[in-house]
Amino acid sequence: MSILDHVTLVVSDYAKSKPFYEAALAPLGVTAVMEFGTSCGFGRDGKPDFWIGQGPTSFQTPEQLKIITPTHVAFAARSRVEVDAFYAAAIAAGGRDFGKPGVRPHYHPNYYGAFVLDPDGHDVEAVYHRHE
Repeated sequence: MSILDHVTLVVSDYAKSKPFYEAALAPLGVTAVMEFGTSCGFGRDGKPDFWIGQGPTSFQTPEQLKIITPTHVAFAARSRVEVDAFYAAAIAAGGRDFGKPGVRPHYHPNYYGAFVLDPDGHDVEAVYHRHE
């Protein structure tokens, strides 16, 4: 079981970011589960594990939103095919290449990942850890 319950990324343009994540995460079986105004929770099986939101939220002050610091988030894929499909969908949805799908042996021999930058420059990855 993961030690994390959920993660939230601040985005500068919700109307641009939500469709990006809907398209990029669909190949991983991740969909929009819940929405409140300008925040959306994505997940599998009805649980929102990953959130995006244009603030301020209840836990942020306006000062915290002046600068969006790019963050890295990695989504667990269920196969290398899903990693490839994530990358293709994210690029088609306007993401920028930050590392094409492939093995990253410097992490471990079976680490297969792909990296894209979202509309705010967040580093979004899909990764699969088993050998196929």
